[in-house]
Amino acid sequence: MRLNDLDERIVHALADDARRSYADIGALVGLSAPAVKRRVDRLRAEGAITGFTVRVDPAALGWRTEGYIEIYCRPHTSPQDIRRGLERYPEVAAASTVTGEADALAQIFAADMRHFEDVLERIAGEPYVERTKSVLVLSPLLRRTTVTSTAG
Repeated sequence: MRLNDLDERIVHALADDARRSYADIGALVGLSAPAVKRRVDRLRAEGAITGFTVRVDPAALGWRTEGYIEIYCRPHTSPQDIRRGLERYPEVAAASTVTGEADALAQIFAADMRHFEDVLERIAGEPYVERTKSVLVLSPLLRRTTVTSTAG
């Protein structure tokens, strides 16, 4: 499914503030509140909008250390095996299979360096993991919650 310009503007308005009213979004995009609601309902039904959530600063939860772990897997490890292994760790904020030498990349939030090291060691000890490589985030420079279309 490809969003048209109006739907994309509605989605961006909701991404900025999911609690924004349909009337407020309508004023922003030039539609009535009922028209915005119909479009949002359609976008949800078609799977373009998968849900509404709250964004919480990890530091507010005591997770002040961020890093990434490159995961190099043993032969014949499936993406499902990696996912099952990583989803047990609450410290894993995101994980993806990737191109390049590593098989997967996991974003980790931890309370401190010792906690990060503990998570790294536990992931490295998973049966499907051959080796790991990690980097720590010093200062986040840019974080986006939505992708902006550049297609015309």
